[in-house]
Order: sequence, then structure tokens, then C-alpha cells
Amino acid sequence: MAARRKARKRALEVLFEADQRKLDPLDVLRDKIQRADPPVGEYAVTLVEGVVAHRERIDEILTTYSMGWTVDRMPAVDRAVLRIGVWEVLHAPDVPDHVAVSEAVEITQELSTDESPKFVNGLLARIVDLKETLSA
Repeated sequence: MAARRKARKRALEVLFEADQRKLDPLDVLRDKIQRADPPVGEYAVTLVEGVVAHRERIDEILTTYSMGWTVDRMPAVDRAVLRIGVWEVLHAPDVPDHVAVSEAVEITQELSTDESPKFVNGLLARIVDLKETLSA
């Protein structure tokens, strides 16, 4: 498994756990770093910190473009994957948009519901299409 894929999955674990336990994701991240089993890579830290720093705007974007779905109604795995995907599309210039989308879809295929990959793909593709407007 590629290093970035592992980092995305590790960031997903942190965000998912924080969401489920109603904890601050940065506290969960610090705990995972201290335990280091498995280790938390630099890119996973970047992803979690980026999502936390931009969460309000990310959630606003997700709510606006998810056609009737609020962020709170989304399955927790999808919500975390989408937050990571949106952050990568809007704030990680070294990650091609198609890579951010395909990674999100593949992780969702592995960890979420049968309907989730199509939803994640469609929503992130829409955000990619609107990237210039959303980044302004």
C-alpha cells in the first residue's frame, strides 16, 4: 500500500474516532502519535490538522453541494473521507485532483456502504469542477 494511502486511512481513523467519541480530533491525533502503534505518518498529521483548520468551510461546502444531505446525516466514514478529499482538492496542490477523488472512492469502497462510493465520487467531482470558485 502506498505511503499516502496509509496516511489517508490513518487520518480517517483519527477523524472517525474523534467523531464517534465526540472528542477533539487533535487530541485523538496526539494520543495516536504517543502510542505509535501503528505509527502516524507526517502526511496523516497534515491531513488531520488541515481538516481541523478548515472544517467549518469544508462542512459548508459539503452541505451546499451534497443535494439534500447535511453533513450530520452522512455516514461517519463518508463524512471523514469527504472532509479529507475536500481538503486535498482545495489545499494540497501537490495532490492531483483525480488522485484525491479516486483515493477517497477506493477507501470508501473498502470501508463504507455499497452506495457510498458513488455518492463520494459525485460530490468530490462536483467540488473539483467548482474548485476555482471555491478557492477564491
